[in-house]
Amino acid sequence: MTDRKIAFVFPGQGSQSVGMGQALAQSFPVAMDVFKQADEILGVPLSRIAWEGPEVSLNDTINTQPALFTHSVAVLQVVHELNLDLVPSFVAGHSMGELSALVASGALSFPDGLKLVRIRGELMKYAGERTPGGMIAVIGLDIPRIEQLCDQASSTSEIVQIANDNSLGQVVISGSHGALNRVQPMLEQAGARSVIRLAVSIAAHSPLMSSVQAEFNKAVTSAPIKAPYIPIVGNVTANLLLTANDIRDDLQNQLTHRVRWTESIQFLVSEGISTFFEIGNGSVLKGLIKRIDRNGITTSLGAPSDFEQIEQL
Repeated sequence: MTDRKIAFVFPGQGSQSVGMGQALAQSFPVAMDVFKQADEILGVPLSRIAWEGPEVSLNDTINTQPALFTHSVAVLQVVHELNLDLVPSFVAGHSMGELSALVASGALSFPDGLKLVRIRGELMKYAGERTPGGMIAVIGLDIPRIEQLCDQASSTSEIVQIANDNSLGQVVISGSHGALNRVQPMLEQAGARSVIRLAVSIAAHSPLMSSVQAEFNKAVTSAPIKAPYIPIVGNVTANLLLTANDIRDDLQNQLTHRVRWTESIQFLVSEGISTFFEIGNGSVLKGLIKRIDRNGITTSLGAPSDFEQIEQL
């Protein structure tokens, strides 16, 4: 691995699954310690929810975000414990995963990050209750055309916009139900291969999150964030966040702005990254990255069996 530049990437909401992190915790005491610490800090049985469900509880935004965050940090601890020759030149996280990346970069401690993740999940849920909305995945239509149709479907009181630029040809839009209802047939008529209404009750990364923006800004401002010792690529800018202020700005703006994942990965590739490690649950990012950079080597690290693959890379 020493002759390759690597990046750690961290998954966000949508990568969760019941049982996540359980085998890792059972195999590695350092991982178990992370989950126990999370239970104590939050005062809820997060590990039980992550490992046993039920799925409806894990899929509650309040639990989903800290569970994914905790699993990712547990994987990081196993990487350190095994003294693996994995030293990232950069880190990045998809949406909530940016907070996991902050821990990996040294900009935020696990306890402080976990508290901020919990607040983020709570506020996003509250925003969804105050200003209901939803999200739609769009496959096979370019961004300029999607932006055009979103503008046409939006009104002063009902807005829809791109929330996630996930990979080439895969975009998620977010907004009010009325605007989503108007734009869905427009997208289909424009030639999108797939237009799928997602099973979510919030309009993440859209102006519908504005109702909790002030509260989230306060939480981010008070969090003890430091300058990272490993460069982190931000979601909103798709560029480096080199100072604590850079990080705070990106985290705060992320609530209502687009996740520029395609551009983030393209930036990393332009910086010489050839190998990506998805740190946490599932392999969603692995699939997205392969669509963005077909030559990139991408490996998921989330379960004990995943670590056996590293020596073969």
